[in-house]
Amino acid sequence: SVVPLRRGKSLRQSLQEHGLLQHYLKQHPYNPATKYFTTSASAEPLQNYMDVSMYFGTISIGSPGQDFTVIFDTGSSNLWVPSVYCSSPACTNHNRFNPADSSTFIGTNDSVEIAYGTGSMTGILGYDTVTVADIEVLNQIFGLAETEPGDFFYYVPFDGILGLAFPSIASSGATPVFDNMMKEGLVAQDLFSVYLSRNGQSGSFVLFGAIDSSYTTNGISWIPLSAETYWQITMDSVSIGGQIIACSAGCQAIVDTGTSLLAVPNSALNNLLNAFGASSNGQISCEAVSSLPDVVFYLNGQGFPVPPSAYVLQNDGYCSLAFQGMNIPTESGELWILGDVFIREYYVIFNRANNMVGLSPLP
Repeated sequence: SVVPLRRGKSLRQSLQEHGLLQHYLKQHPYNPATKYFTTSASAEPLQNYMDVSMYFGTISIGSPGQDFTVIFDTGSSNLWVPSVYCSSPACTNHNRFNPADSSTFIGTNDSVEIAYGTGSMTGILGYDTVTVADIEVLNQIFGLAETEPGDFFYYVPFDGILGLAFPSIASSGATPVFDNMMKEGLVAQDLFSVYLSRNGQSGSFVLFGAIDSSYTTNGISWIPLSAETYWQITMDSVSIGGQIIACSAGCQAIVDTGTSLLAVPNSALNNLLNAFGASSNGQISCEAVSSLPDVVFYLNGQGFPVPPSAYVLQNDGYCSLAFQGMNIPTESGELWILGDVFIREYYVIFNRANNMVGLSPLP
């Protein structure tokens, strides 16, 4: 069961077009680590929707189905969409779920709150049929948003988020969509796989319950998870031009479709910028790009390269590195987020049957 994904404008582009970028950046200082380290137990996902456009697809909720555009996010575990109970501008310019129009909706009095770096999504929980591709998930619990996480949601081209990480990090203990797919026997195999096309325009997909062998001609390397929370794995080291540049004693990495860039600890970011001869804000001379080396991520004893064509972003004649720094609590050790910049180079299999991530290099 394939859900085609399409790629929209980045938030930065949308805000720039509306002349709101500088004001927004002043109002919203951003730390990617908020998604993974938060003070309150229910505060989990935070996406960086600023820089690179996100990939999203369509699902429907209710009977008859009401359609929503969602990000399929392996870095969070809840499903939520805007509801008619939300009247903020960020909700009213998106599709809003109306429970009164669904014959299969079951309401609850339970509230849900999910903290983002930009604010919180608050709402109530309900149950209904959720249709993903041709899979009908019965009695799926989801959040009906009453407030959106920050005014910037007004500008994003999607309605909500469908989390694909583990139940252990779901806010309000809500069972994730894929867990119900497995429990209800709706997938042939307990795994899903993701392909994000490099040109970003067409061909991207998330495939539930199967591996498309036409994308695994270069073989699959399986990497065991180090935690059943996010899709978290142990990274041995990161090297550039044969030199270890970061994570020299090993560190943790999260494979996250809901993060656009490569998010790295601030301590490692400076090493990277120096190694590339980039300025402190990541700007680099476009002429230099062709001679840059691959960045190689060592996972489970094997090297996974990401070439400069992937880690350098070109915008209006400027070039910048697709690495962003994040503040990480020191007791947590070093954490890297392998976002879409990494995922575009590999067909990624998220295997719940044996708790592994499979990577197959794309031609």
